[in-house]
Amino acid sequence: MQEKIHPDYHTITVVMTDGTTFETKSTWGKEGASMRLDIDPKTHPAWTGVRQSIDRGGRVQRFRNRFGMIGSDKTDTPKEAAKPETEK
Repeated sequence: MQEKIHPDYHTITVVMTDGTTFETKSTWGKEGASMRLDIDPKTHPAWTGVRQSIDRGGRVQRFRNRFGMIGSDKTDTPKEAAKPETEK
């Protein structure tokens, strides 16, 4: 086995979303580092069974919000093309 090719395996502290902590071994960070989780089994819908549905208006509304009134329901009539003057 080759030497010095494996990452350092050390103890870190994991902080859950509710503030509880536990120690585990990991290659993340440095010895004694603290990893704060944004999502964990106590808050993730896959484990809690609670879905948080936020209605943001659908694809069309998101498009309109992003690009303004392009493609809106209002139909803009194009200006008449400039007519060439006829000679008399």
